[in-house]
Amino acid sequence: MSKTIAIANQKGGVGKTTTAIHLCAGLALSGYRTLLIDMDPQHNATAGIGVTASEERPGIYDLLINDSPLHEVSHKTTYERLDVVTSDVRLHGAEIELVSKIAREHILAQALKSLDSGYDFVFMDCPPSLGLLTLNALTAANSVIVPMQCEYFALEGLAHLMKTVKLVQRHLNPGLQIEGVVLTMFDGRLNLSKQVADEIAQVFGSRVYKTAVARNVRLSEAPSYGQPVYSYDPSSRGAQNYRELTLEFLTAQGLSVRETNG
Repeated sequence: MSKTIAIANQKGGVGKTTTAIHLCAGLALSGYRTLLIDMDPQHNATAGIGVTASEERPGIYDLLINDSPLHEVSHKTTYERLDVVTSDVRLHGAEIELVSKIAREHILAQALKSLDSGYDFVFMDCPPSLGLLTLNALTAANSVIVPMQCEYFALEGLAHLMKTVKLVQRHLNPGLQIEGVVLTMFDGRLNLSKQVADEIAQVFGSRVYKTAVARNVRLSEAPSYGQPVYSYDPSSRGAQNYRELTLEFLTAQGLSVRETNG
């Protein structure tokens, strides 16, 4: 049975989509069949994995609003073992359209019940808000990964997210867990980065991943070429960081890299 994980932080620009893309691609490269669901109207995960956003292609909007089955809205990527449910500009209006739906917070969870059992992991890249799209992801998820930029306002944003997680646990999804916290855009030369990392560790302890993702130019450039950094510059520091994070994630699941042919 697949494990379903939301990647969420209501603050934008924290490396959320970058983490979603690279964990998914990293797991696929490690031998695990993975599905990436782009829940963000900005459709950056769709573009970053190398798929052109298009209203003509069935995607997450059709699943949530038009009741399209999951198998009709998932598409293959250039990475073997990695599929994607795409986003497009239609999703901007989905929050309003979902309001009138029955059991509106559970639509994605219901759709995932028909999930192809061949997937090992399902990741949902949430928008930088705590609206109905994010609530659908949190209600459908077994756990949530929180990317955190090492900056002054990071903890304030985290407090809002944790309140939402507790509300979801109480009313919608009692089994939701915090999978882990990923420190992103980390600069070990700055005292501020170290101070924020220390404060987050005090709150979350062992749930903070040991692998911190450093600021990296090649990692920032890769999405504009529609490629994960593993393809764009596999020797870069960003690629190495996300390989290490993928391995750390697998180890936490009691798993290891599978032998693959590519």
